[in-house]
Parts: sequence; structure tokens; C-alpha cells
Amino acid sequence: MALVPFTASQPLTLGVELEVQLLSPEDCDLTPASARLLEYFGGHPHRGGVTHEITESMLEVSTGVHKDFPSLVRELRAMRDTLVEATVSLGVAVSGGGSHPFQRWADQTISHAPRAESLSDFYGYLAKQWTVFGQHVHIGCRDGDEAMYLLHALSRYVPHLIALAAASPYSQGADTWFDCSRLNSALSFPLSGRAPRLSAWTDFVSYFERLEDLEIVGSIKDFYWDIRPKPEFGTLEIRVCDTPLTVERAAVLAAYMQALCAYVLDTRPEIPTDEDFLTYSYTRFTACRFGLEAVYIDPATGSRLPLREQ
Repeated sequence: MALVPFTASQPLTLGVELEVQLLSPEDCDLTPASARLLEYFGGHPHRGGVTHEITESMLEVSTGVHKDFPSLVRELRAMRDTLVEATVSLGVAVSGGGSHPFQRWADQTISHAPRAESLSDFYGYLAKQWTVFGQHVHIGCRDGDEAMYLLHALSRYVPHLIALAAASPYSQGADTWFDCSRLNSALSFPLSGRAPRLSAWTDFVSYFERLEDLEIVGSIKDFYWDIRPKPEFGTLEIRVCDTPLTVERAAVLAAYMQALCAYVLDTRPEIPTDEDFLTYSYTRFTACRFGLEAVYIDPATGSRLPLREQ
């Protein structure tokens, strides 16, 4: 399947996807309720999109396209209220947070969505271990070249975004000592972490087609990068944030990313080179481990500064 052409979007428009936890009210453990909820939504009007995730104790909700914070937060609040009404009617609870504190991955059930079953067949137990919850933010781009420029120009801000959104300190019944433990699960997958340094959209298309010929990828969804282009939407998708505990915080994080993209497009800093990426994995790790107390290393100067002072 060829990569779809990049669909132009209005620059700096916003869209948000939130993966949420479905809980049993009796013990607050995860419960396999997504199929029942999707059936409910099929017969009731609702705001935003609602879809399966990889396991049945997860649900993804998504907004429409927005230009600014006020309209985004209004829709997120309406989506939250609709979701709470639906879950209460079915005897289920819903929560944010990047990880569930005591669920066991082996107890999870793969959803019946075709892609989820395909991923389970290929990745084995890793699919169930991916029962973690993230916020994805889409930023509208004029074209594929602008998306690729933003992808690399935003790389130095990845630790900051991780630290600001960190909400997964507990996993599998243990204190992980990480502010954000969720992203450690992502690194188990191939084609995760940092995207390769491909500056032009045509370069990315060639890269995709080569991997497709090798039967490594079949769609853009097979890239689990921290930031990736989303050509069918005409957006850049930023994927490093844990799902926050409130929709208001989700809207603030999205608006901050919008502001960062506006700043980068206005100032046009130099695109990082391979040499500059020497510190990417380290600063990403320390942001997950220590949150805003982490140290950011400026690749240009070698200076080490706490993220709080950035």
C-alpha cells in the first residue's frame, strides 16, 4: 500500500487524541469494557471520535480540528461529560493517567479490532504490555516539507514535553522511580524513539517505500516514533505525553505545543544534524526518570541546565 499524499491543512490547527483507562468501580482495576462502550456510542449521539485501542480496557477519544485553546477545551469538556455519562450507565469508571498503578499486563484482553489482533499476532506479549495511555497532539501543516521541518526542529523540546506531561510513576503494582514510565514500553517496539533525519517529504516517501518493499511497514501507523507525520490528516503528530488527569491540562499541553510550533516556524532555527542528536536519547531518558528535575544538555554548547530553567 503506497503512502498516501500529504493533505495540506491550515497551519497550526490543533487536534487531540486521548487514550483513557476503563475501570471497575468495585476495585478500580482495569476492566475489558471498550466493546460495550463502543456499542453504546453507536446508538447515542456523542462529541468527538471514539475508537478501540489495543486492549479492551482502553478507549481512544479524539477531538475535531481547532484553531485555539478555548474551542479545544470546550470540546474536550463536552467529550469528558459524554464519556462519563456513558460509563456510568454501563457500570464502568473512566480515568486519565499514563499508566494504571497495579494492573497486570497478562490479564489484559486484546481488542477485536483487526489492527489490534494483527499487532498481537506479530508482537506477542508486547501488545498486552502496551496497555499504557498517552495523549497525541496533531498540528496542522501546509505540506509535507513543513511537517518534516517541524518534526526535527521540535526534537530539542521532547524532554520538556515528557516532563510537563509525566503521569505514570507506578506500573504493575510497583513504584518505578520514573515520573514517566509509559515511554519505556514504547522502546520495545521497532521504529520507535527518534525519527531518522529526513529533511524533505520526498526523502521520507522514498524511505517509507524502501521499508514497504522490505515488508517492514505497511502504513504510517507502523512508525512508533516520538513525533511522526500524519499525511492523511495533513498534520504532525506529537506522541510523547502521558494522558493527563484532567482535560484542561490536556488542552494546555496542546496549546503549548501549538505555541512551540509557531515559534519554530517564525524563527526558523537550524535543523539538528546527526551530531546534535547525540544527546537525544539521554535527555529523553532523564526527562522520563526525573521529570522537571532532569538535566537538559544543549547539544550546541554542551551546557547542562535543569528543565525547570529552560
